[in-house]
Amino acid sequence: MATPQMKAQAVLWYAEFKSIIRVQREFRRVFNRDAPTARSIKKWRDTFLATGSVLKKHGGGRRASDEMVANVQAAFERSPRKSLRRASRELQIPKSTLQRIVHKRLKLHAYKLQLVQRLEPNDMPKRVEFANTMLDRLGADPDFMTKIFFSDEATFHLSGKVNRHNVRIWGSENPHAIQEHVRDSPKMNVWCSLSHNKVIGPFFFAEKTVRGTTYLDMLEQFFFPQIEQLQPNIVFQQDGAPPHWSNEVRTTLDNIFPGRWIGRGGPIAWPPRSPDLTPLDFFLWGYVKDKVYATPVRDLRDLRERIIEAIESIPEDMLQRTWQEIVHRFDIITVTAGAHIEMW
Repeated sequence: MATPQMKAQAVLWYAEFKSIIRVQREFRRVFNRDAPTARSIKKWRDTFLATGSVLKKHGGGRRASDEMVANVQAAFERSPRKSLRRASRELQIPKSTLQRIVHKRLKLHAYKLQLVQRLEPNDMPKRVEFANTMLDRLGADPDFMTKIFFSDEATFHLSGKVNRHNVRIWGSENPHAIQEHVRDSPKMNVWCSLSHNKVIGPFFFAEKTVRGTTYLDMLEQFFFPQIEQLQPNIVFQQDGAPPHWSNEVRTTLDNIFPGRWIGRGGPIAWPPRSPDLTPLDFFLWGYVKDKVYATPVRDLRDLRERIIEAIESIPEDMLQRTWQEIVHRFDIITVTAGAHIEMW
């Protein structure tokens, strides 16, 4: 049976690592005994958060601190599409307490969108392999994650139509992320890249359809010059979208990032259908669209200006917290045998 000191140490580790697996590893290493179950660790954590002690859980009724409320607000501003369950794990706050803060203190409501990308059976082993590869590299080089630039494109419709992922957006007002569908609504394709402390972009494609040659021109003329001073340390990530798969693109990436790019056919294989592992999908595009579509957009010029303004509003500390979440997602993938992570 774990002593109060062991329980307290496990809670401290959980607060530091944000990973049940890491806590269990440290517990076995330090105390030389079987690790507690995930359920026990979470129970000790919840008891401590509710009472300030791991020994005894008292009745509720205590008002959440202003600091706790501020942390909850910051979490949903950073990732407005996450679920309460996901936020509870991230913030280490009991779900019941989180619900009271969200509904009574912050006056937030959940607005639901549709459609989710389904994993194929063969995808899950590839996701586990990728997560293990990233964790191994991080273990060998503690700065590995700070070298990665994740990238992605998204389509913004003038009508407010969102064409990606299943999502609930938390906000004090309906962000109008889904509006009445307008047939053939004008749109623009946007590209961005994120690192742990920097946003490169947005880049607006002039073409309605992004092809391999268009994408390569953007990389060579827009992206590469901005990261030249950081070479040869950059690790570049892209997903498996068709424009990224062209021979010219892959050859160029092999030359610019030899052995240091992540993607379909790359030195580090990107697992298919895995938007839950890139911060642009689980953070950036939702954050930007929440702000862009807060009120109806007048025209394409207004849409462009709103996108730029939203991306420029992202503070560096928000990126750093997002990077911690990426590593946490790698741990989840290894534990769940590659299952899709709840995005929001």
